[in-house]
Amino acid sequence: MEKNLSIPIILGTPRQGRRSEHATRFVLEETSKRAGVETHLVDVRELPMRFDDAGEQIKNPEFSALVEKCDALILVVPEYNHGYPGMLKHALDMNLSEYIHKAVGICGVSAGAFGGARVIENLLPVMRELGLVATSTDVNFSNVGKIFSDSGELLDGAFVGRVGKFLDELIWMARVLRHGRENTAPV
Repeated sequence: MEKNLSIPIILGTPRQGRRSEHATRFVLEETSKRAGVETHLVDVRELPMRFDDAGEQIKNPEFSALVEKCDALILVVPEYNHGYPGMLKHALDMNLSEYIHKAVGICGVSAGAFGGARVIENLLPVMRELGLVATSTDVNFSNVGKIFSDSGELLDGAFVGRVGKFLDELIWMARVLRHGRENTAPV
């Protein structure tokens, strides 16, 4: 019997009043419905981070262990001025070897019409440099204020299907890459 996949979800901004939190909780809920998947939320706001050094010296042991154990990651990231939040980049930079040959899916969030497309575009080279393998299916939460109510209730049911397709690909990639990591020696 195959062990469950570990797929944590990272909420990529510490800002107050973040609408991306509604999208994150929705993706978390949909992911937790999947058989054979264990998931939980990692909020960069609550992640202990050092700012007085770089590389291996700033690693948070708990976060590094989580990334080492995971089979894939989901990033839910708001687009700020065409880019990603600096705190997310700092959090991601706390690890390196822990990411190698693991799947990552990105959900972009935006108050505007592009749904975080530019944040996804800007994150893809970072994912590659970290050794993560990005899915070709993303989720774009455009006009996030119209998708979720102020209390976080989903107002657009089309996102159930969109997130479903996103998770189908991510879970498939996570299984394939786990098999590769466990059964094929690195070159």
